[in-house]
Amino acid sequence: MNMPQTQLTVITQVTDNRQGFAHCYFRPHNCGRPGEEAGGLSDGSALGRRWVGARGLRTSPLGQPPPQDDPSPPPARRTPHPGASAETAFQLAGPPGAVPRVGKLNSATNLARSPRGGAPALILPSGARWEGGGSLPAPRGSTNGSACSWAPRYAPRVLKTRRAQAGPFSALAKVARSTPRARSARLTASARMDSETATQAPTQRYFTWDEVAQRSGHAAERWLVIDRKVYNISEFCRRHPGGSRVISHYAGQDATDPFVAFHIDKGLVRKYMNSLLIGELSPEQPSFEPTKNKELIDEFRELRATVERMGLMKANHVFFLLYLLHILLLDVAAWLTLWVFGTSLVPFLLCAVLLSTVQAQAGWLQHDFGHLSVFSTSTWNHLLHHFVIGHLKGAPASWWNHMHFQHHAKPNCFGKDPDINMHPLFFALGKILSVELGKKKKKYMPYNHQHKYFFLIGPPALVPLYFQWYIFYFVIQRKKWVDLAWMITFYARLFLTYGPFLGLKGVLGLFFLVRFLESHWFVWVTQMNHIPMRIDHDRNMDWVSIQLHATCNVHKSAFNDWFSGHLNFQIEHHLFPTMPRHNYHKVAPLVQSLCAKHGIEYQSKPLLAAFADIIYSLKESGQLWLDAYLHQ
Repeated sequence: MNMPQTQLTVITQVTDNRQGFAHCYFRPHNCGRPGEEAGGLSDGSALGRRWVGARGLRTSPLGQPPPQDDPSPPPARRTPHPGASAETAFQLAGPPGAVPRVGKLNSATNLARSPRGGAPALILPSGARWEGGGSLPAPRGSTNGSACSWAPRYAPRVLKTRRAQAGPFSALAKVARSTPRARSARLTASARMDSETATQAPTQRYFTWDEVAQRSGHAAERWLVIDRKVYNISEFCRRHPGGSRVISHYAGQDATDPFVAFHIDKGLVRKYMNSLLIGELSPEQPSFEPTKNKELIDEFRELRATVERMGLMKANHVFFLLYLLHILLLDVAAWLTLWVFGTSLVPFLLCAVLLSTVQAQAGWLQHDFGHLSVFSTSTWNHLLHHFVIGHLKGAPASWWNHMHFQHHAKPNCFGKDPDINMHPLFFALGKILSVELGKKKKKYMPYNHQHKYFFLIGPPALVPLYFQWYIFYFVIQRKKWVDLAWMITFYARLFLTYGPFLGLKGVLGLFFLVRFLESHWFVWVTQMNHIPMRIDHDRNMDWVSIQLHATCNVHKSAFNDWFSGHLNFQIEHHLFPTMPRHNYHKVAPLVQSLCAKHGIEYQSKPLLAAFADIIYSLKESGQLWLDAYLHQ
């Protein structure tokens, strides 16, 4: 008989343990087409050959021709399909416990080639794609628009059926040999072999918040929750692109809001998360831990949805292009200063000031690329991030990611925010931690004088004496060779452009003077938003509360925006870390309204007052330490 070509992958369980071969009962939906009649597969011995008949599959002993078509088909049950639309489906039957087999059918040869053990063939509907049990809609061109569900001899065990080529309704069968030892049948095919083997879906597991909390960052096993789903990150945390620490900081906690805040392509990330999924919260469990404000979380998520609808998460590429150009022009102006005016003291100092400005502004720009806030894809953000921080600044992108994402995940949380790691070795930070340190009678420095020695070991020393050597240790120890290559281009360019004017010693002197000036700029701007705020251990607060308690703003002005790289809008930046900086002032009124509604303080102050608050807070915490040290 002339049959159209059709291809199918089937995973099923159809073993008859009593007779040693598989049963396959099927019946196509007639749908009003002449010649589309029912057929079936009859019981036979273990040694038999199955043939394709006009009405289906038949069985006959080996060595005998195929039997004549039996006009009486096996009984079948017809049931309507709720979403019928031009498709037909079949069910294969098998007893519980049968082992699934994988294979393909190819009607080009009118045979279904099978591995050893024998298997039934299947009449194939055209255009069908079947995932799981049940029935599919009626075939194309159906006059009644309904579908059939076939009643097999056993309970349905079909796990997956997929048809690969469309065509008219056709029948296929395979002649397969079986022996008394062949107790499990295989439904197979020629053409391409499917690589996956079906397994039954695991039973859904449910957990409580207490069970999740026990798998925190202090435990060997680490879980976290995103949208009520529980993920095991024990092994994945070491492969996490953002670093192992930042994701581990949320182990044992709900991480829904930070997940949304940090990732720009959440759909892609969720695909990789499927392998980590181990269950979900029990239905009676709340969506958040008791330490979090449910109403605040819900309203913030509504605010974020509003912000996205307003287009405030989309960057203006012209803004960032002009920003990059102004940095490059300042870099050229610094070199022209020495080329035009010579290497005397005044041109030398002017060149150093211009280069310091370049370094500071490049630091703010790399911050934008590092947060993925410029381009809609991570690839371009990462590439420009490497260029700006590596080639223009001489620092590794991986080091910045490792440090800065932790700061954003848990700002001002001792042990989780690396920006406050100077406590307690150099400073006693925050009222709570300072009192704890005093009660423990610990004194690494004369903290009651820390507001004075801050001017000696803070702004002057952080970049030239610490960051400068640590970044090389970081890339070599972690084998970040790409970052090291970008860094080398910075130092090569520096010596090639300024070496002819200044010589080796002059270039080194210029370099460390630039780092000294840059360090002051960097420390005052970055610490004015955090040091005066609450510093504590991680209390597992909600996303909005933890960010508002740890950050404050500086008033908007053209100079403040430029001088701080728009980090004067620290609150908005922490709530929406991937938002382009030029949109911070647009979302600020919405955030202020949210804070006022829930009684959260929204702090904004002048620039010089913010600088002064650093000193005042250090003095206050130092005094609190001294009182606890002496009297508690």
